[in-house]
Formats: sequence, structure tokens, C-alpha cells
Amino acid sequence: MITKRISTEQILANLRNKVEQRLPIMISSAGSGLVAKLLEQAGTDCINTFSGARLRANGMGTMSMMWPILDSNRQTLDYTREDIMPALDGKAFVCACLNANDPLKDMRMVIEECQRMGVNSVSNIGPSISYVDHDSEIYRVMTSAGITLQNEIDMLKLAREEMNMVTIGLGFTVEDCLAMVEQARPHIFCYHAGTTKGGLKGYDNGTTIEETAEKTEAVYQQLRAIDPDVILVAHGAAMENPEDAQYMLDHTSGHGFWTGSSTERLPIERAVSAAAAEFAALRFAK
Repeated sequence: MITKRISTEQILANLRNKVEQRLPIMISSAGSGLVAKLLEQAGTDCINTFSGARLRANGMGTMSMMWPILDSNRQTLDYTREDIMPALDGKAFVCACLNANDPLKDMRMVIEECQRMGVNSVSNIGPSISYVDHDSEIYRVMTSAGITLQNEIDMLKLAREEMNMVTIGLGFTVEDCLAMVEQARPHIFCYHAGTTKGGLKGYDNGTTIEETAEKTEAVYQQLRAIDPDVILVAHGAAMENPEDAQYMLDHTSGHGFWTGSSTERLPIERAVSAAAAEFAALRFAK
């Protein structure tokens, strides 16, 4: 097996070409090699790997990665190397979503390991302190203990400025989004509007697709004022299916979207449930 690799220069050229042609950029998370292969064949531009996607492949919710049940970086690196990279044909690039707040790892060494396996893009989502409500006691305790957004910003700055990586930033709040783009200047930024609804493990906080688009566009406008060249993609909340993603394209000024549960967990739940139900309904002939 020789894993095909895509250089940083080629990744950026492909992204810029799509932006110029007004073609939506599609980023998709994958927790298994099969899902990654199918996503690449369908035409996604980027495969994201992170502990939340790996846990989703095991039937857990994305937010289970916030609980100390695993070494997030180790799991991401291992399954990216063993499951994802060998499954791809080199059409989609891989972005490893890393935990920049891991106190036991030098992030330079973690990123170097990504580069050795052929991964030339990293993100701060795996997991991110931005997931935690800023007005909560747990957020105040975590930040006082040194688990901060600044560590994530510093990791993306290191990856882009010193290690020639394609960087993808992500934030949940306007405050975090602005800080991330202003300081780290990621090539791509994703505003995370909230946990995707639907399916067995989704969460519906009542936000409509209209509200999701309105919130997303408001963030886009502020980010573009900081960095006019940043590529902006939408994710989460009410963006559950292709019709929702089309609404986001039609009602925001972004360049594309990021799918997670929408193209891995939800389709698997539906397809396996339907196929299994048909088999389970079979009976012996009388």
C-alpha cells in the first residue's frame, strides 16, 4: 500500500479554483475508511478526521469526545493513518482535527506526525474549548487550568506560518470566531452553529434553518472584515440534509459547507435500519 498524498500547494490551488468558479467547497467528517472512501467518490473536497467522528462510528454522540474516555490526539492520529489514508485515492485532502490543549504532547511533534503520514491540513476542533458554554462554571474552571482557545490559536499559527500546513479554524461563538481569524488567519474558517439535529444521537435546540443561516451570515460579515481572503463554510444546527445545505448556500455569502453527521451518522442509521428491517421480516415458507 502506497498512500497517495496531496501537497499543501495543490490543496490551496484546488480550493482557490473552486472559489473562483463559484463551486461550493465541501468538507466532510469521516469516522471510518469506508465512509471516507464513499465521501471522496461522491466529490467531497476534504475529509476531516477527529475523535468525535470516530466515536460516532461506534454509535456515540459527537460530544462524547469531551469526556476523558480516550486520548483524543492518539485516536485521531491512529485511525487517520490506519483507516482513512489507505482508503483514499488522493482526490480529497485530509484534515486532522487536533486537541491543542493536550498537556502531554508537544503540538509541533503531533503536526510533524501528521505530515509524515501525508496529512497536510489541521484543525482545532478535536475537541475545542469553544464547545463549552462561556458563561458556565466548567468553562471558567477549564480556562483557569490552562485549557484555552489561545492554545488552539497558537497551534493553527504554528501549522500555517512555520510548518506550511493548510489550516481550518472553527468556533461556536462570535467572540471565538473573531479571535481565531484575527490571530491565526486560517485558510478556511467554519462557524459552528450548534450540534446537528436528527437521528439517534442528534440534538435539536429548536433552531430553524432560517435562523441558522441568519446567525451564520452575521458571523461571516464580521470575519470577512478581518480577512477578506478567508474561505468560509457553514456547519451544524438545522443544516441536516442537502435541502438545508442548499438553503445555506442561497442565503449566506459563504463558500461552502461542512458535513458531519449529515453524511456519515444519519445515512448509516437510515440505510442499515432499513436493510436490517427487511432481513428481519423474512420468514420460512409454509
